[in-house]
Amino acid sequence: MNTSFSNHSSQQAQMLFGIRALIEAVKSGKDIEAVYIQRGLSGELFNELRHLLKGTNINYQLVPVEKLNRITRKNHQGVIGLVSQITYQNIEDIIPQVYERGEVPLVLILDGIKDVRNMGAIARTAECAGVHAIVVPVKESAQINADTIKTSAGALFKIPVCRHDSLQKVVSFLTGSGLQTVCCTEKTNDSLYQVNYTSPTAIIMGSEESGISNELLRSADYLAKIPMFGQIASLNVSVSAGIILYEAIRQREDF
Repeated sequence: MNTSFSNHSSQQAQMLFGIRALIEAVKSGKDIEAVYIQRGLSGELFNELRHLLKGTNINYQLVPVEKLNRITRKNHQGVIGLVSQITYQNIEDIIPQVYERGEVPLVLILDGIKDVRNMGAIARTAECAGVHAIVVPVKESAQINADTIKTSAGALFKIPVCRHDSLQKVVSFLTGSGLQTVCCTEKTNDSLYQVNYTSPTAIIMGSEESGISNELLRSADYLAKIPMFGQIASLNVSVSAGIILYEAIRQREDF
């Protein structure tokens, strides 16, 4: 199978077509945003690709051929990969570096944020606030594509983004590294202003639809609620992220 790349348009990620092309891309360590595989594919090459993908943090989906045909009119050979426009990093490498620089870690974990514009807006605020890294799950997360990057005003090229198959494992690592975890959630009576953010901190934000997972809520050191006084008892998640991040910055500036 031949490797084929296409920009397609300025609003889409670079695409990679074919099983062989995907295998070589994964082996070379290329950052792949997502992989779509036609249902019913079989054979030695397909099994090799599936085995490789299971050993990575690359999200892949089995889809009908009609979806592949909607993505591109090119000869996709049953497999399409979207090449990431950013380079994902490892949170395990970032935290020690932050400590070595004499800085107090501030990490943002996004649990199930699927809207690309929300993701971009959050990244823009996080970069402005000096957040050291954003952590997202492999699945149930917005793709980092042209729209996400545009909404972030380019911040996604500047702030480290880490992708992990288990946010719970990330929280365990951060806890072991001396960070407290704070879930921004309405499922508490404790105000976000009651938390001391001058310590090393990881702030967890959840989706507007389902919020933060119960597993993460149970493992958090603090649950923090944004006070509401109007008739609409919710905020856009990107606005909520800005509120809690800048409370952390306010405390750190005054400390």
